[in-house]
Amino acid sequence: MLANDAQILVLCALAEGPLHGYAINAAIEQFAGERLGPGSLYGALARLEAKRLIEAMDGVGRQRPVRLTPQGAALLERELRAMAEVSRTGLRRLGVSPA
Repeated sequence: MLANDAQILVLCALAEGPLHGYAINAAIEQFAGERLGPGSLYGALARLEAKRLIEAMDGVGRQRPVRLTPQGAALLERELRAMAEVSRTGLRRLGVSPA
């Protein structure tokens, strides 16, 4: 699994299509109920781009949208499947039925 939750949140936000920084954070807030600080968000973007999991697109002004690469989408699917298994196992061990 990726060591950084911020990276997973960013990849999830980009799963539906390209977004710029502010829109990424708005999407994360919508599905996770929290916002990333600027350092966490832009640090995650830089690391994901360095790993070639996302790529920048042409932007207007300061807005520079990014999108998932095929490698990023494949990694996100693997990570989410692994997280789902961990979640199922943890819930089962707690005696709680998965939703």
